[in-house]
Amino acid sequence: MFCRAFRVRSNTAIKGSDRRKLRTDVAAAFPNLSAEQLTEFIPNKEELNVIKIYTHKGEAVTVYTNSRNPILFEVEKALYPTVYALWAYPDLLPAFSTWPPVLQKLAGGADLMLPGVIVPPSGFPQVERGMLCAVTLSGNRAPVAVSVATMSTAEMLAAGMKGKGFAVLHTYMDHLWEYGDKSYPPTLAPLVTDPAEKESADDEEEMEEKEPVSSFSTDPLQHVDIGDLSLKEQDSCAILMGKEEHNENKAAETADDDNTEVQQEAEDSRTPQEQMDALLSQCFFHALKCKVKKSDLPLLTSTFLRSHMFPCCPAGQQLDIKKSSYKKFSKFLQCMQHQKILQVKELSKGVESIVEVDWKHPDIKAFTVPEGFSSASAAQDCKSEDKEQAYHAPEIIPLYGVSTKMVPLFQESGHKKGSILSSSEVRNIIVNYVKTNELVDEANKNFVKVNAILCDCLLDKSEQDEISNLKWDDLLSRCLERLQPLHQVTFFGQEPIVRKGKIEPIDITIAQRSSNKKVTIIKNLELYGLDPQSVANILQQKVQASATIAPVPGTKDRVQVQIQGNQIHHLAKMLLEEYQLPRKYIQGLEKAPKLGRKK
Repeated sequence: MFCRAFRVRSNTAIKGSDRRKLRTDVAAAFPNLSAEQLTEFIPNKEELNVIKIYTHKGEAVTVYTNSRNPILFEVEKALYPTVYALWAYPDLLPAFSTWPPVLQKLAGGADLMLPGVIVPPSGFPQVERGMLCAVTLSGNRAPVAVSVATMSTAEMLAAGMKGKGFAVLHTYMDHLWEYGDKSYPPTLAPLVTDPAEKESADDEEEMEEKEPVSSFSTDPLQHVDIGDLSLKEQDSCAILMGKEEHNENKAAETADDDNTEVQQEAEDSRTPQEQMDALLSQCFFHALKCKVKKSDLPLLTSTFLRSHMFPCCPAGQQLDIKKSSYKKFSKFLQCMQHQKILQVKELSKGVESIVEVDWKHPDIKAFTVPEGFSSASAAQDCKSEDKEQAYHAPEIIPLYGVSTKMVPLFQESGHKKGSILSSSEVRNIIVNYVKTNELVDEANKNFVKVNAILCDCLLDKSEQDEISNLKWDDLLSRCLERLQPLHQVTFFGQEPIVRKGKIEPIDITIAQRSSNKKVTIIKNLELYGLDPQSVANILQQKVQASATIAPVPGTKDRVQVQIQGNQIHHLAKMLLEEYQLPRKYIQGLEKAPKLGRKK
């Protein structure tokens, strides 16, 4: 539900009478809370707020926060606890455990399938279909997800632990968790009540002391996902999802040199998604260790993927992020940032860059260049940059958001304020509205009769008494003008990004410096996935003139390329022919010097 960003509609403080009502509702929803716990959960004096939000699917959700941390969310009058609340009251819901690598998939929007659920020695808690349940990770009682059981316990066992077991509503690391203080799950030891289970736990503890490689750290970061384990642990962690618990230690031992055959078998048994996760990590660490230099930073994330990671992909394999468990490159980088390997910032609106890399991080130091790369090519990679892979121009689609004034015109089609539409969708909605309300002029079907709603939405006050009919083209153009302009940008190998306003074109200007010298200035390259430093280097080589990077005046984090002379002809050839950018997104090409015979 919260795997994508949501939109906040309102945020208000909860007063005394509303607090009492909320406490009554919580007591009814969670009767196992004691009176003392209930008072702690919904305190009398601490800051409590109620926030109305819309999810990415348009669902209306009410969120209750305590000291800015979400503690409850309400959907269709049903209350659900957040992971922040469950960390304070871990036994509030019946809990089912899964392996750490599964968490990344749950945070990406997947439901919990029964093959991924760990069967405890004491058996499952007894639940009925539709009952609220918590999801924990192996070895830690702190819940990491809130879900609804799609089967009863008896049905799960009767189905042979196959099929979907739990519909996941909210997880650690999703956008609702990000709305809080982004704290990590506490480390809570599993409850051991059965003597046989306690003896089994003691045996496991002894095994952990003997074979520390296979144990999970008590550090909460180690319970995030497969990306949070060291490179050698990732392979063993992937195996855990499909093996019995007694095979865990054996799988971990495959990292040793004397067990390479067992490791090969383990790698072959991985699912395609797990193999793509491993390939993604391999290319990531290879690129950081051998290709990226400190002088390259800040580095656009799209450039890092295209020009540094893709060339590190072994021959015969193809890096496809959509086939990994991360689905988005930004999600993968966020995971790497949690491990403090690098730092990513949004230097320009909607454009992320890598601003810092910890080259002393143990995972980068431990990485070795795969055998598929020759030592000569590896040495060359570590000393110099490879040629950039072909640049792919982003796909740019203009979109429109429904504004407050235009809501009456679009609400019949089920859209509300903030709904995002393409131009063709807007056209279809308007055509259907006109036909449904029989507004086509019978005398001349090229005209549409203006009713009260069209009058309020599309006509200025001075026009409302004068205009009674509009041509179809005029009707549609007026509608598009009054909607909020947006645009969607899709970079190669990445998920689409929706930004407000119209996209700014690449702006090329000519400025005059001292001694009557001219310089060419290029702005907004980052918006199109172009690295300003790379463009400056290429131009400098092509025209044999000095090129520099400088901050854009009046901005904090944006940069522009400056190159000596009027170089618009070279720029036009590079942007239009080599990079295949549409001319409409480049401004200033008309300032190129006229080519003529020199006198």
